Amino acid sequence: MKPFLTGTALAVLAFALPAAPAVAQTGQEAGQAVDATDTPEDVVIVTGRARQLYRVEEIGGSKLPVIPLLSTQTIQVINEQLIEDQGARDAQDLYRNFSGVSFFSYAGVTARGFRQEEIFFDGLRGDPYAGFSVPQLFNVDRVEFLKGPTGMLYGPGAPGGLFNYVTKKPGDDEEYTIASAVAGTEARYGASFETERPLIERVSARAGVFFEDRNLPRNNATNTSEIYDGGIAFDLGKGDLVLQATRYEQDLGANRLRGVPVDDFGRFIADRRWNHNEASDFLRLESSVIQLTGDYELTSGLVVDGGLRWNEGEEVQNYHEPRGLFDSDGDGAVDSSIREFRDQLRTGESWSFGANAIWSRDFGPVENRVLAGLDWFTIESDFTGFSLRGRTTPTPGLPTPLSLFDPQYGVTDVANYALPPRDQYRTFASEQERHGLYLLNEATIGDFIGVLGVRQDRFEDTDLVSGDSFEDEATTWRAGVVYRAREDVSLFVNWAESFEPQDIGAQDPLAGGPFDPSAGEIWEAGVRTALMNGRIQSSASIYQIIRSNVLQADPRGDVGNDGVNDFVSFGEVTSEGFEADITADITPNWVGTASYAYNDTVITGDAGTGGISNRVGDRFANAPEHTFGFWTRYQFPQFNTAVAFGGDYVDVRQSLSGQKVRPYVVFDASLIYEVEDWRALVRIDNVFDETYAVSGFISRTGHFPGEPRSIFLELTRTW
Repeated sequence: MKPFLTGTALAVLAFALPAAPAVAQTGQEAGQAVDATDTPEDVVIVTGRARQLYRVEEIGGSKLPVIPLLSTQTIQVINEQLIEDQGARDAQDLYRNFSGVSFFSYAGVTARGFRQEEIFFDGLRGDPYAGFSVPQLFNVDRVEFLKGPTGMLYGPGAPGGLFNYVTKKPGDDEEYTIASAVAGTEARYGASFETERPLIERVSARAGVFFEDRNLPRNNATNTSEIYDGGIAFDLGKGDLVLQATRYEQDLGANRLRGVPVDDFGRFIADRRWNHNEASDFLRLESSVIQLTGDYELTSGLVVDGGLRWNEGEEVQNYHEPRGLFDSDGDGAVDSSIREFRDQLRTGESWSFGANAIWSRDFGPVENRVLAGLDWFTIESDFTGFSLRGRTTPTPGLPTPLSLFDPQYGVTDVANYALPPRDQYRTFASEQERHGLYLLNEATIGDFIGVLGVRQDRFEDTDLVSGDSFEDEATTWRAGVVYRAREDVSLFVNWAESFEPQDIGAQDPLAGGPFDPSAGEIWEAGVRTALMNGRIQSSASIYQIIRSNVLQADPRGDVGNDGVNDFVSFGEVTSEGFEADITADITPNWVGTASYAYNDTVITGDAGTGGISNRVGDRFANAPEHTFGFWTRYQFPQFNTAVAFGGDYVDVRQSLSGQKVRPYVVFDASLIYEVEDWRALVRIDNVFDETYAVSGFISRTGHFPGEPRSIFLELTRTW
């Protein structure tokens, strides 16, 4: 590991260990309200209310619930209060809160140097936004990010980490009704309603509706999102059973959005609002989810839980893809883009099941917990599409080119394109099936906690068009130790593995297949604190992740002279880094969070061709070395008001084409007013209206621009 990385980590560890011991709190410091005689009767934001707003008392993503201080695994959680204070609408609004995470494209991120797109809901596979849509947060209670390889707990996945969205469920809260309305710049307006009520004894129900419509910053682009969410919970005495149904509908006008072209220094050539799509283009998502989850205490010390999830979705797209920049007037500078019209349909139906049993039993001085579980997932996916590429000059029946500086929309008409009948469109169909069994033991002896787990997976992928199929199995392990140096300080070390099956399209024997899955391995060590009676939660760690068996093009080309170029799978990528996160109740009225990450991800083994996906030289695309984000909230009880402010810094990166992605710093702010049952939120994004790119892609499509300054007001009433 580099000297900088090691030295920084040791400095943070040395700083954390001698921290002040825990002290007793007064009533106000513990989060209690002040006496009514000290403040007006209608004050709701009282002294101490800020306490525990952003802190998390327990994490469940590890499937063995544990307080953060005693976890061997690094899991970062964003709770509902932080989501509300930041006015977050979708997943992209939250990435800045996770150390080591930055935007890549759509719902994909760079996590600890690796591109990551896997998303779970309530611990189960079955992403209703699969494709090019981004998860909305209306029915999300919290977001968990499990860092590093998670194969032992969740099966196949990228080595950088895994997102788990925990949805709102009936039975989680007392009886309530919440209605909200929102209005803002970019013609933004919307409303939402959610309520939870008891139906009969031990049975409660929740219902929610969300609608929002707005213009997006890019020319022609719009976003209309709807979510219909309902559930019913049964109190079984020693457990709960929850049935949920959710409908997602999203209509994105003038999408799919690509980037804005840049020069090699990362400066936008066109205006950041430039859009390659026509106003008639669209991306429409319709997705339905039915989910049954439950838990039950069978006997003292034995608890079981499980979930079954069904998801069916359809995503239709008509859009114009940029296919190449060119100089239309001969002055030596590119000024226009060739366009390609794409008509695409993606459908998918999936089933996901998972079950766990946790057995707690002490053996003399050993406090012991055993986790045993299994999961199963299957999905059938279909794709139908056709592309029609235009030329540098307007041609009847083909998409017209588009100027970068003076785009003229409406010149081209999809109805006049020379499209073939739909039965001549390209068709791909595949089926995936995953099975997993796992066992993990946690033993606590005095100040030491040790975990050891193993998982066995079987998977089968089938190309439903050609009939080709491939099946294999993988074993993954995890081990970790926590040493509780003090009641409020712990040291930990973690080792874990992961795997990802190669794509079924790359398993062709003529191309050298079948190939073993790519593998991930992590070593991580660090310190966690819960200082001042838990008021200061922090985590700092160093890690190394090695990803091996990365599939890439064989430099020898067509080895067997069979007409198919070969692949090899001995690529290796090494990611080293340091991360630090802190969530603190600074004073009774002041809370804050901050996250910093350093990462160095390089190619440490390849076939000499640079054929590893996402590679740019020896580094990876959109993998910044340094990122930093913070969010802080201060409340004024006497005015029923809180102000919040945050910032996000992302270091320089390179796009997939090797173009520079310039570093940026953006700031956001919220003003919150609460009195009795009313709450008003004024949210300002990109306060100083910075022009920047959140990530890079390829040269013909450019960089994804960050949004200009925007403001909205949200008014909420609670009964």
